[in-house]
Amino acid sequence: MPDEELVELKFRLYDGSDIGPFQYSPASTVAMLKERIVAEWPKDKKIAPKAANDVKLISAGKILENSKTVSQCKTPFGELPKGIITMHAVVQPSLAKAKTEKKVDEAPKKNICACSIL
Repeated sequence: MPDEELVELKFRLYDGSDIGPFQYSPASTVAMLKERIVAEWPKDKKIAPKAANDVKLISAGKILENSKTVSQCKTPFGELPKGIITMHAVVQPSLAKAKTEKKVDEAPKKNICACSIL
């Protein structure tokens, strides 16, 4: 069986900075990529993921599923020889956590009408 060619990936963050590039086996899963992103996330960033589930990976406009492999996510234009594929890494906290935080934030607010009739 011939050696499989490694895929070189880098991850673009919300502010335009990058994590990587790193080389991955085509059999690596998206979940493995997310774990690496969380581990390599710059400490000085205001927004940071707490867990791999907080990261959404986007490639060619599609959100990648955790169970997919790198080879399944490659798009035809990403198959350039020796090319680096850029994926976007977006931090999106889990829905349950976001709802809990929202309830806490809404508690002190009161609806006050500030209309004035002239």
